Amino acid sequence: MTPMVDPTPILPETALAVTGLTVAYSGAPAVENVTARFATGAMTAIIGPNGAGKSTLLKAALGLIPPVQGEVRVFGQPLAKALPRIAYVPQRASVDWDFPARAIDVVLMGRFRQTGLFRRIGTAETALARDCLARVGMEPFAQRQIGALSGGQQQRVFLARALAQGADLYLLDEPFAGVDAATESAIIAVLKSLRDEGRSIVAVHHDLATVPAYFDHVLLLNRSVIAAGPVATTFRREIVARTYGSTLPGAIPA
Repeated sequence: MTPMVDPTPILPETALAVTGLTVAYSGAPAVENVTARFATGAMTAIIGPNGAGKSTLLKAALGLIPPVQGEVRVFGQPLAKALPRIAYVPQRASVDWDFPARAIDVVLMGRFRQTGLFRRIGTAETALARDCLARVGMEPFAQRQIGALSGGQQQRVFLARALAQGADLYLLDEPFAGVDAATESAIIAVLKSLRDEGRSIVAVHHDLATVPAYFDHVLLLNRSVIAAGPVATTFRREIVARTYGSTLPGAIPA
């Protein structure tokens, strides 16, 4: 096992730090020796081609996939201790939308850490859930079965569930994939408001054209880190080209 070498310290303004992280499937590395720092109070995109390990990195950072090696710290603390400070929005394709739950029930699931699985949900918790739905424009659909909603509406409900957790760090796996323009605008507005409140956002993102408008920082990944830093200085055509190779999309800066 290769020793971890961490060239960058974990500073107080680091929301999420991964050091020497390697994850493998059937012995083949999906991400390899990734060291990255994600800033507090900022929005960071993880971008890279299909199969680059973007979702794997996010899941490993959450402890959903065991790493071969490496360390994860959240606000300077070990992952296990800091989990209550994290909210996660998975890919829509990974969710069972036939589950018999209303939109408000899904949002209330975000309160289970605070209420426990078997405690009666009170009026205060219900009011908070409705406020979270209202923040994403879904309060009128509170009683609608989750499977009866459109894809964009479902994504908004899952963001509302994350809001209900009251987290400091939000990890989102392709939050804009397969949603309509109105939903994308609503989601980015909520995420930017969270950032402005001092929360930290890390999102796997696929639309290179919107990176400069949506994000403050970017991590370019192709199994290992190609580059990371502020969008203004890091999201450059030559760096994106190294990340994507021959599949380089067109809508990126010079």
